[in-house]
Amino acid sequence: MEVTVNGERRTVAPGTTVGDVVRGLTRASGGVAAALNDDVVPRTAWETTPVAENDRVDVLTAVQGG
Repeated sequence: MEVTVNGERRTVAPGTTVGDVVRGLTRASGGVAAALNDDVVPRTAWETTPVAENDRVDVLTAVQGG
């Protein structure tokens, strides 16, 4: 199925969760936030929040600096 991840169209398998998408983009263990169709998904819900056809997922990673 087709979804948009950080502005790019991608094909993901049926049953993909927000957690699967995040793991596909970063190995960071902290400082990561995810949103599904503009709604923030709490980290505790990543593994149980499914991604559907044409959904939009945004994954943001905090960076250190000044």
